[in-house]
Amino acid sequence: MARPSKASTANLPGESACELAAVLLETYSVNDAMNQLLLAHLDPRAWRAEPPRARGSGRTIAAIFAHLHNSRLVWLKNSAPHLKCPGALDPYRCTMKQAAAAHSRSAEQCLVMLNDALTGGKKRRVSKFSRGSWAPVWPAGGAMFAYMFSHEAHHRGQILMLAHQSGYRIPPNVWGRIWQWDRLWREAGLKTRPR
Repeated sequence: MARPSKASTANLPGESACELAAVLLETYSVNDAMNQLLLAHLDPRAWRAEPPRARGSGRTIAAIFAHLHNSRLVWLKNSAPHLKCPGALDPYRCTMKQAAAAHSRSAEQCLVMLNDALTGGKKRRVSKFSRGSWAPVWPAGGAMFAYMFSHEAHHRGQILMLAHQSGYRIPPNVWGRIWQWDRLWREAGLKTRPR
């Protein structure tokens, strides 16, 4: 197992730490674009299609999108209670349009939370990351970003797999755009490219 070097972000010169924070914020800013891309190109019949296992034994794509949004709300409420949270999504009733709008709002607030956690310095209001009552609280920072991003990437993979298994595959020219980060950066209006 790789061991971290003795150098850490805390020991980086101020400019390097600020640049790393900027890169992480840029990366999270395109995270929701990836979700929105799937929502925009998902066959509506796949939204509530039963997973290929026994009936009721897994989440539908609708339930996964609701879970992603509702997880963001838990993070916001527990880690940044001063920020306004959008409403939760009902996994059994939400529409694709409602999910897209809700994801846009929760992503925006998560970006505000991460910005404060990563760049707020001594005056920051977000100093802890709570994933919920089931898990220990962490200091806010790089691991917080990594958890948030990897949680969504994991579920994006599930969504792609379920769409394929249910017979409503998202075309490769669409899902492949998730990996076209230079394009995502441009589409997000960022002045930089992945760095």
